[in-house]
Amino acid sequence: MDTHAVTSLATADWAVMATYFAFVLGIGVVLRRAVTSSDEFLLSGRSMPAWVSALAFLSANLGAQEVIGMGASGAKYGIATSHFYWIGAVPAMLFVGLFMMPFYYGSKARSVPEYLRLRFDEKTRGLNAVSFAVMTVFSSGISMYAMGKLFNLLLGWNLDVAMLASAAIVLAYTLLGGLTSAIYNEVLQFFLIVFGFAPLVWLGMRDVGGWSGLVAKLQSVATTQGYASDAWVRSWHHMGAAKDNPIGVEWFGLVAGLGFVLSFGYWCTDFLVVQRAMAAESMTAARRTPILAAFPKMLFPFLVIVPGMLAMALTASGGSVIPAKMDASGAPMVDALGRAVLDFDLATPALLVKYFPSGMLGLGLTALLASFMSGMAGNVTAFNTVVTYDLYQGYVNKNASDKHYLTVARITTVVGILVSIAAAYVAAAFNNIMDVLQLVFAFVNAPLFATFALGMFWKRSTGHGAFWGLVAGTTGAAIHHGLSLPAGAVVGVKGGYLGATLHYPSELAQTFWTAIIAWSTCFVVTMAISFFTTPRPESELTGLVMGLTPKPNDEDVSWWQRPVTLAVVVVVCLIGLNEVFW
Repeated sequence: MDTHAVTSLATADWAVMATYFAFVLGIGVVLRRAVTSSDEFLLSGRSMPAWVSALAFLSANLGAQEVIGMGASGAKYGIATSHFYWIGAVPAMLFVGLFMMPFYYGSKARSVPEYLRLRFDEKTRGLNAVSFAVMTVFSSGISMYAMGKLFNLLLGWNLDVAMLASAAIVLAYTLLGGLTSAIYNEVLQFFLIVFGFAPLVWLGMRDVGGWSGLVAKLQSVATTQGYASDAWVRSWHHMGAAKDNPIGVEWFGLVAGLGFVLSFGYWCTDFLVVQRAMAAESMTAARRTPILAAFPKMLFPFLVIVPGMLAMALTASGGSVIPAKMDASGAPMVDALGRAVLDFDLATPALLVKYFPSGMLGLGLTALLASFMSGMAGNVTAFNTVVTYDLYQGYVNKNASDKHYLTVARITTVVGILVSIAAAYVAAAFNNIMDVLQLVFAFVNAPLFATFALGMFWKRSTGHGAFWGLVAGTTGAAIHHGLSLPAGAVVGVKGGYLGATLHYPSELAQTFWTAIIAWSTCFVVTMAISFFTTPRPESELTGLVMGLTPKPNDEDVSWWQRPVTLAVVVVVCLIGLNEVFW
C-alpha cells in the first residue's frame, strides 16, 4: 500500500478518538476544583496509591519516544532493541526503587534538582535545573513532532497545524488539573496502548506465519546488509563484535553505555519519572512504584518492538510498508552510501493502517495519540515544577505567596508548550526519534548519574566537585560527539563538527560511547575535586547519603508485597527473557 496516501477514517474511528479527547479534557475539568495550591498542581499532594503511581511511572516513559521510537528501532535493529528494556530499563528501575527512593522521598525534596541542593549546593542545583528544563522541552518536542507527522501521514493534515492542535489539547488538560490530571491520563494511556497494540501484534504475526515465519522473512533483511541470517531475531548472540550486529556496538559498549550509564542515568535521576514515584502516598508505596512498573515494562517489547519487526519483514518481502524518508522537495532521501533512507518512524503507524478495520483503526490511532500527548504532558509537568520551584523560587522570588507560585506554574506550563513547538523541528533531522532522544540523555543524564552515585554513596563528595564534574562530563560528551560520526551520516547535528576522527557503525553506537565518556569524565573530575575541597559535615547529610540514613521500614505490608521480594521476582523473570531470546 502507499503509506503516503491519505487515510479515510470512518465515523466509528472518529467516535473512538472523540471519546478519548472528551475523557482527557473531562479529567482536567473534574480535577480543576481540587487543585488549589502549587503543591497540588505540581506534586499531586503526595497522595497516589502505589499501583496508580506505578502505571504513571511506566507511562510517563511510554510516550512517542517509546511507542513510535521503539517500533522504529525494532525495524532498524531487530529484537536486539529489547536491550532497551531488559538491561536498559528494568535493572535501573529496581535500583531506584530499592536504593534511591529513600533519599528522594525521605528528604522531602520537591524535585531532583532540589535534592542536589540539599546534598551539594545551590550552583549544582541550578546547573541541573537548567539542563533538565532544556532536555524536557526537547523530549516534549519530539513527541509533538511524531504526533504531527502521524496526522500528516494518515489524515493529510498540515504538519504545523497538527503539532499546534496536539499542543493545544495537552495545554488544556495540564493547565486544568496539573500533575494529577497528567497521572490519571497516563494510567488511561497505559490501558489504551495494551488494548490498541495487542490486536496489531496478533494480526501481524498471523499474517507472516507466526514467530517462525517472522524469523524467515527477516533473514533476507539481515543478509542483505551483511549480517548473519538470524541477526534480527537474536538479542545477545551477535554482540561479540560491533560489525556483527545491526546496532553496531559490542557487548561492552552495550552493557556499559546503555545498561549502566544511559539506563541508570535516566531511571534514577530523570525527574520526569522520579516525580511519579514522589507523588506516592508513603515511603513503601514510593519504593514499590518503579518495581511494580518493572513487571509490565518487561513485556512491552512484544507490544512496541515486534510491530516494527513485522513492518520491516513485510517491506523486505515486497509489501512496501515502511516508506522512504522524503526531503524538502518531496524526493526520496539517500545516505552517504547511496542507500535509500527508510522512514522507520512510520513503521508502526503504517502497520496500523494496513491491518486495522474501521473502529479498530480508531482505537489504534487513539492509542498512538494518547502516547504522544501523555509524553508531552509528562515532560511539561516536570518542566513546570523545576522551573517554578528550582529556578523561579530559587533565584527570582523566594518569598512569594503560594497563590503566586501557582500562577507562575500555570504560566510556565504555557511557556513549556511553546518552547516544545520549536524543539519539534529539530527532531525532523533524524529518521529514528529514539536515536536523538538517547543522544540528549547522553549529554544530560549520563554525567548526572555519576554525580548522584557519588553523592548518595560517598559522603566525601563535595558541591564543588559535583558542579565541575557535571560541567566536565557534558563537555566531554560534546567533544566526543564533535569528533565522531556514525556510518552514512554527514557532518552536522549527528556529529563530526570538531573533525570526524572517530567513526561508528551506527548512531546508537556513537551515543553509547558518548554516554560512557560523559559518565567517566564526570566521575573522575568529581572525585578529584572533592579530595581537594571541604566536604559538608555529616550532621547535614542525614537522610541524603547511604550510611547516614535510616533503613526504610516495610513492616506495614505483607512480605510478598515488600520491595525486595518483588524485585527478586522481577530478576528471575528478566533472566528467563534474556535466555529465551539469547
